[in-house]
Amino acid sequence: MTKTFQTHALDLHEIRSRISSSLGRKDLASCARVNQDWNDSFTLPLYNTVVLSQHGPSLESVERNKHAIQHLVIDISAYEKFPSTSAAPDQVISFVMDNLSLTTLRSMYNSIRPNGAQVLAEALKFNSTLTTLNLYRSSIGDNGAQALSEALKINSTLTTLVLEGNRIGDNGAQMLSEALETNSTLTTLGLNSNLIGDNGAQALSEAIKTNSTLTTLILRYNSIGPNGAQALAEALKFNLTLTILDMGRNSIGPNGARALSEALKINLTLATLYLWSNSIGPSGVQALSEALKTNSTLTSLKLWGNETGENGAQALSEALKTNSTLTTLDLGTNSIGDNGAQALSEALKTNSTLTTLDLGTNSIGDNGAQALSEALKTNKTLIILDLRRNEFGESGAQALSEALKTNKTLTTLDLRNDEI
Repeated sequence: MTKTFQTHALDLHEIRSRISSSLGRKDLASCARVNQDWNDSFTLPLYNTVVLSQHGPSLESVERNKHAIQHLVIDISAYEKFPSTSAAPDQVISFVMDNLSLTTLRSMYNSIRPNGAQVLAEALKFNSTLTTLNLYRSSIGDNGAQALSEALKINSTLTTLVLEGNRIGDNGAQMLSEALETNSTLTTLGLNSNLIGDNGAQALSEAIKTNSTLTTLILRYNSIGPNGAQALAEALKFNLTLTILDMGRNSIGPNGARALSEALKINLTLATLYLWSNSIGPSGVQALSEALKTNSTLTSLKLWGNETGENGAQALSEALKTNSTLTTLDLGTNSIGDNGAQALSEALKTNSTLTTLDLGTNSIGDNGAQALSEALKTNKTLIILDLRRNEFGESGAQALSEALKTNKTLTTLDLRNDEI
């Protein structure tokens, strides 16, 4: 007996709504101009995401349809739409924050400066819809950070705050840290490229000890040294929510790496740790390798550009023989050479969790490539192997080619700029 299912007939509004979901902005605009009924159906998706710019929609149309705008990007040319150039940043922010349905606001390369940040902060104290705020290179400084920190103590909807490239310094980081001690909604905080040093990192570490909602903290391209890293490591021993910590391109050195390794032996939540370009050297990598032997949560570790050498690679290979959680390891630009590649190859023969391995720019020659090819013949989990910009030639490439005849899991082998 054949089963039949009843479906209701679609009315014209439903038909137009389904069509609108597959159209681009130009076609949506054309459809919205047909008549009032079509306008009602096609305006909402047309204005769902808006770029406020010199050549974008007029201020009048944005004002008229602000109930439909959920995602807004403010281009620097948007200021030209306002009559007073000097007051433009404040005017733009005030105009935007009057929108009661906005959930995402991105202001990039817009010098809203501290005054604009203060206007925005005041609005955030009462706003109940905005969940993502990105003020990329907006020159808010530490005064702007202070204003935003006061708002975060009251606001209960913002979950993502990105302040990359705003020169907030240690003072700004300290102000935001105070807010994190009481804020219970923010999950992602991006503070990269902000001139934050050890004092700022220490303030953030105190907040992390008690904060129970932040899951992602981005601190790359700052000036954090060993002391700052040690403070953050101490916080990780108590924190139960942070899953991503990005400290790439700082100056934590081997002592900072050792402190973080001790934290990894205790921490039960961190899954992603980026420490690229931190001058941690072989001894720092050896300490992290010891932690990997017992850590059961870390899945991604980026260590490129850390002068680890073959000794660091050998230490990591020993860890990989027992570690059962790490899936991504980035060791690019570390001068591991053939000996380092051979050591890692031994680990790949038994490791059953690693899926991505980056060994680009590592002075690996034919012997190293041949060792890796032997590992690929038995390894059953590696999916991506990056060997760009190394030094092996035809014999190394031939060995890898032979391994691919039997390997059934590798999908990406990057050999760009190799001498083959």
